[in-house]
Amino acid sequence: MHRNRRTRIIATLGPTSNTFEVVKSLSDAGADVFRLNMSHGTHQDAAALHATVRDVEKETGRPIGILADLQGPKLRIGVFSADKVELVNGQIFTLDMNDEEGNLDRVTLPHPEIYQAVQPKTELLLNDGKIRLHIEKVEADKITTTVLVGGELSNRKGVNVPSAILPLAALTDKDKKDLDFALELGVDWVALSFVQRPEDVQEAKDIINGRANIMAKIEKPSAVHEIDQIIEVADGVMVARGDMGVELPMELVPAKQKKIIRHARRAGIPAVVATQMLESMIMSPVPTRAEVSDVANAVFDGADAIMLSAESAAGEYPIEAVSTMNRIARTIESEPSYLRMLDKDEATPEATTADAISAASKQVAKTIEAQAIVTYTGSGSTAVRASRERPQAPLLVLTPNISTARRLALVWGLNCVYSQDAVDFQDMIDKACKICNEYGYAKLNDRIVIMAGMPFGTPGKTNVLRISRVRSHHLKS
Repeated sequence: MHRNRRTRIIATLGPTSNTFEVVKSLSDAGADVFRLNMSHGTHQDAAALHATVRDVEKETGRPIGILADLQGPKLRIGVFSADKVELVNGQIFTLDMNDEEGNLDRVTLPHPEIYQAVQPKTELLLNDGKIRLHIEKVEADKITTTVLVGGELSNRKGVNVPSAILPLAALTDKDKKDLDFALELGVDWVALSFVQRPEDVQEAKDIINGRANIMAKIEKPSAVHEIDQIIEVADGVMVARGDMGVELPMELVPAKQKKIIRHARRAGIPAVVATQMLESMIMSPVPTRAEVSDVANAVFDGADAIMLSAESAAGEYPIEAVSTMNRIARTIESEPSYLRMLDKDEATPEATTADAISAASKQVAKTIEAQAIVTYTGSGSTAVRASRERPQAPLLVLTPNISTARRLALVWGLNCVYSQDAVDFQDMIDKACKICNEYGYAKLNDRIVIMAGMPFGTPGKTNVLRISRVRSHHLKS
């Protein structure tokens, strides 16, 4: 029922993965969380996918997380009279607010926020960074540029402004409608696009009001600069390498990925690595060697989860893509150097009882060679802190809240069981030993480490660390 793998896998659902049979196969192949991309499809489509995942969850008995990914603002140029033009290096090219169709010399840029934010001697990027423009002059409704890197430019291509913080909210009107709908569905995570500053995350968090966890997508240079402040507000972060690789020099992205994962772990929130992880598997049943190395490096970095986008949503080999990612992660995690590398970047516990007990549970489990660490949690915070320690022993989470179990599905190493809370100290031990045995974590006479809070049922009260040996009477209780 549970994974023999610590790094979690997020699979995006779409046209090639929208039936019960395929979603069930993706889950069996290793997907722990399913992503609904709100940029595509209708609310009816999203509702159908959500219901399908919940049906698969009932069938497997394993809590499954659902992440709704909001589109965010989309900045695009207008259209050309000939549908496309060929820009030449060194030519003058103008972007303006004129609604007329574009030509070789100019095109519409219908976003006044850009005119307010950009400055001369900076760059504009078009078509995913393939076209680079150097800004010569900025007027209220016109930007004059010199083409640095030319090429074919066609209708409604995207615009990136790497050097400026745009006066745009991360939540558009469409996003707000999508967010309301996703929360009504009961999604577990909401991914916020176009995050520029911590205030963007806080705005969405205020609307969500605890109904789901919020994940900040880090894709803009300003977000990378303010990563610690964003981490303070968010429940998780996603290294969204698509736009990040456009707005930053792509050779900087690997180092930024490592930095974001490291800072997220130190703060005790999960980090996801996304975009083009197995891109070639959209069309091929096997990945490239470089893609395998990319996934492996994300696992070595200690990412909580790795994500598939078009590979599982629209590709020809969605199940093979998940299976491949699963095999890579399991193989890397079996390397002796894996946990040693994670230990080198060990997080410093905060001066709290929960952190002290989480850190101690890792050390105690290692010393006595415990077969598992069991944590009782209501809100999930204790389990996330235990995960932050990256212990060698498997982590089993017992929670009476199914929503908590689903939210924890993307957190490193957490194997969640929906179970009633313990009623007293002996019940705590009995339940932990019995479930460990049932799920194959510990057999008779094995030792386990238990973390819990007393009085039972009180959130945020982790104050007990217990070593217990699995006895026959535990298994009969």
